[in-house]
Amino acid sequence: EKTMRKAMLSFITLVLLISSSTLWAFEPDTSDELQLSVAKAILDLKKKDPGMDKFFNGAAGYAVFPKVGKGGIGVGGAHGKGLVIANDEAVGKTSLSQVTVGFQLGGQVYAQFIFFEDATALSSFQRGNFEFGAQASAVAVTLGASADAIYYKGVAVFTNVGVGLMYEATISGQKFKYESLYFAI
Repeated sequence: EKTMRKAMLSFITLVLLISSSTLWAFEPDTSDELQLSVAKAILDLKKKDPGMDKFFNGAAGYAVFPKVGKGGIGVGGAHGKGLVIANDEAVGKTSLSQVTVGFQLGGQVYAQFIFFEDATALSSFQRGNFEFGAQASAVAVTLGASADAIYYKGVAVFTNVGVGLMYEATISGQKFKYESLYFAI
């Protein structure tokens, strides 16, 4: 079953790559399921808002979490795994975790994208000195959402909702782990 799912994901991603009219920068390793999921999440985001190209092209790097699961009834949490991409190649694996307390109900799956404005912001993330504070917010992607979006403290965050419905949408308190694909930082 896993082999079939992987083959299907590879096929879908390749079809999307070939049919996509946007310039492709990050080229996934087709034998890596996480890279294929990241590539599909990027294509879905660009399809929803072609203006996102300015972030992909202008950022020093970006983290993509293709599938973040979030749920809660009063107390909740979120978790997702992804990749950090710089210079059009995967440079590290990353994960996010979040625990929330307060009024919340439901569950959802979404993709999250964190763009790093410059090398300083990217390096901070890679060193593990990264957590979203109480003031953090993400832009929910719709057509044209990228037009007015800006970096705040070196980062811009976007979410692309997949399935589910949750009454509460926050990224504050998210913590991240980073593992270089090449060497220890």
